Amino acid sequence: MIRLLLADDQALVRGALAALLDLEADLSVVAQVGRGDEVVDAARASGADVALLDVEMPGLDGIAAAAALREQVPGCRALIVTTFGRPGYLRRALDAGASGFVVKDTPAEQLADAVRRVHSGLRVVDPDLAVATLAAGDSPLTDRERAVLRLAEDGRTVAQIARSAFLSEGTVRNYLSAAIGKTGARTRAEAVRLARDNGWL
Repeated sequence: MIRLLLADDQALVRGALAALLDLEADLSVVAQVGRGDEVVDAARASGADVALLDVEMPGLDGIAAAAALREQVPGCRALIVTTFGRPGYLRRALDAGASGFVVKDTPAEQLADAVRRVHSGLRVVDPDLAVATLAAGDSPLTDRERAVLRLAEDGRTVAQIARSAFLSEGTVRNYLSAAIGKTGARTRAEAVRLARDNGWL
């Protein structure tokens, strides 16, 4: 029996996934959480073999949760199951140690098969997303540029970003300018949107 942990902030989606996967004779949903920062504790407590993680969750996103699982509960493999099939997300998820990446509209039998393959040590990636990721290439943003753009996402001023990131205002301006240039944007807000759309944030 393969023990599953489901992590998704939408209770309805979580419940539907649990109902579908529990229909499989060799799969059992042993834990469900709605926040990314609850994943590691739930995996430990339940003895889950595979964690199905949404990307966008409160507390900790699914990619960061996959990295935390790899470090703290290496016996539990991570499979990203998300609505957002963005090329940058796939690359970041694989770098974080996720064993697979599929979109939520994957047919139930294919999702169950993906779980089995991940459990057996294989890597599973949505083929359309794999092609898009190869075409898109790597994120042009550095870690610092990405961090500053994330802080700019909710409309903070340069001074507020500088205080939050413990940087000088001039350094923040430089990072924002570089991010705007690398994304081909005209404004900070557009750079944030383009980076988010590409899965770089």
